[in-house]
Amino acid sequence: GLRTVAESGESRPELPAVLVGAGAEDAAGPEEVMEILYRGGQTLLLPPSRLDLIQRYSAIEGVAPKLDKLGGTSWSRTKERVRSGMRKLAGDLLKLYAERQLARAPAMPPASDLYSQFEAAFPYEETPDQSSAVTSLFEDMGRERPMDRLLCGDVGFGKTELAVRAAFRVVNGGGQVAVLVPTTVLADQHERTFRQRFADYPFRIETVSRFKTRKEQTAILEELKRGRVDVVIGTHRLLSDDVTFADLGLVIVDEEQRFGVEHKQKLLSFRTTADVMTLSATPIPRTLHMAILGLRDISSLSTPPLDRRAIVTELIPPNPRRLKQVIQRELAREGQIFYVHNRVYDIESVADDVQRMAPDARVIIGHGQMPARMLEKVMLQFIRGEADILVCTTIIESGIDIPTANTMIIDSAHMFGLSELHQLRGRVGRYKHRAYCYLVLPKDKTISEVALKRLQALESFSMLGAGFRIALRDLEIRGAGNLLGAEQSGHIAAVGYEMYCQLLEQEVASLKREDRVSTLDCVVDLGVEGSLPKGYIPTDARRMDAYRRICQATDTTAVEKVHEDLTSAYGDPPGRAEVLFRLAEIRIAATRLGIRTITRHDNDVVFRTARPRDLESTMGQAKGTLRMVGRVEGDGLATVYYRPPASYFKGDTLLTVLRARLTTPATETLTGV
Repeated sequence: GLRTVAESGESRPELPAVLVGAGAEDAAGPEEVMEILYRGGQTLLLPPSRLDLIQRYSAIEGVAPKLDKLGGTSWSRTKERVRSGMRKLAGDLLKLYAERQLARAPAMPPASDLYSQFEAAFPYEETPDQSSAVTSLFEDMGRERPMDRLLCGDVGFGKTELAVRAAFRVVNGGGQVAVLVPTTVLADQHERTFRQRFADYPFRIETVSRFKTRKEQTAILEELKRGRVDVVIGTHRLLSDDVTFADLGLVIVDEEQRFGVEHKQKLLSFRTTADVMTLSATPIPRTLHMAILGLRDISSLSTPPLDRRAIVTELIPPNPRRLKQVIQRELAREGQIFYVHNRVYDIESVADDVQRMAPDARVIIGHGQMPARMLEKVMLQFIRGEADILVCTTIIESGIDIPTANTMIIDSAHMFGLSELHQLRGRVGRYKHRAYCYLVLPKDKTISEVALKRLQALESFSMLGAGFRIALRDLEIRGAGNLLGAEQSGHIAAVGYEMYCQLLEQEVASLKREDRVSTLDCVVDLGVEGSLPKGYIPTDARRMDAYRRICQATDTTAVEKVHEDLTSAYGDPPGRAEVLFRLAEIRIAATRLGIRTITRHDNDVVFRTARPRDLESTMGQAKGTLRMVGRVEGDGLATVYYRPPASYFKGDTLLTVLRARLTTPATETLTGV
């Protein structure tokens, strides 16, 4: 089956993959090849030096790809369908971007001493990501055009604090702030956070939600209209037509993807009149970030707070004595417990069992089939510390912040996907307290080897930022779907995440009329094949990772960095490895010059290029003869022959000369990559 490189850097057999484009031919000769398996058992062999033509197929966990036939048309049709779907997306992004560039909004005044005092009152040390995001935020708000910044980061990584600071700058300058949240529970939580941080300052904070009577809501909205309310927090109620502001300066949207289509349209109208800051707990992957760079401003908080501790994760049997011990330990330190049981039909029976294990504990139940108001009441009880143990399904709010809840027990953990388990576990361990997550194995059942490995993986990667690749990958792809919409999620599943980002980047560049090189499309075949011998890098996974880094390098600096890393780890590269590095540098330089192929034909080096004059100016200085045959052909390419001295074909002289002549300052960097 196919051997390719997983995102974690490990080489695993039979991973679904995407073949990016032409240039792959049946390989013969190299000591190692990639075997690509197509539908019907057909195979294609690819030398590792062309690993850039392969992408790992990534989609949401559980989505299985359909293989294509070798030489068939189904893949090109699928790509075209996806491309046409994203043209509209790219167009919408550009339209909104253009409107924002033309729109005008008052620039926020410089920070005052009062703001400096407010910032200094933050009780924790800022992470580098927070500092960077604050700088970007205030730069945006200081311009005379509306801000539209997306702030991504897991719960507890400091998004709310940044929102609070931005709100303070606005209200201190005389403007008003609207904080939009998807649920009343989150509205209540944000109200407490804002009131706590604004306690020593003369600004008025109010909430409009179902927890307020109609009379109270009407009074708050009237005061808001008159400019007597500085910060208003609420659900989609704030998007109603009867809500007006005296001077709206900033809209903060928490978890935008959880609002309906109609509400999102209303949110779009804000983006051209006021500064908008969107918070998301789902990570947005860097590749997608790059694809829409410049169309939407994104800050990511990926560094955990300095005092955050890793979550102790443990697989345990369904032993009542062990569970009782776990529960009693958390209660003894006056903490709270999530007990996740994802079956509604017997959840009350499970809650009774839990109550017997902890007779003095206050046990409550929460699940998605309860009436909305009742569920809100239950969640608020737990958030406010009026209950010790919440027995619940997976309805735990992704944004809920409960510093005293630091133990989670997940019943029948084998029934959950890896990313789901990872997200659930993230509900505990947000502060400096040591947190625990217990994955309970099923009673009287054998579980599959795959499920067991999944749980063991979660148990192993309990450290913060420990490269929990599979779950993070799944979450990122969900994040991409959340950011771009349901239709785009289908496109991601059709072609795989990496290919999707590549196509989106190309469409955006095309609409912006940018000449962007995002892949190296020059094929170099000079009758020499570089490789990384097994004797140099013995481990398959590390060797494949090195091949991937060399093949995917898009500038000479990246190639030099790989060379430096390998030299540091394994010593000076052998001759065949040096050939691989030279070929990579030649491809990078040639692509920048518009060269599509460089091949050897008898005593000639044959170039197919879109810019023959540029080639002539670089290769014209080399020893030997250069001639162009005929005019530019139908595909827009000219054929140029270079006949070097016969001695160049001995050793690596030819590669050295080509690298030296093609690599000029103008070709050192692939712009737009």
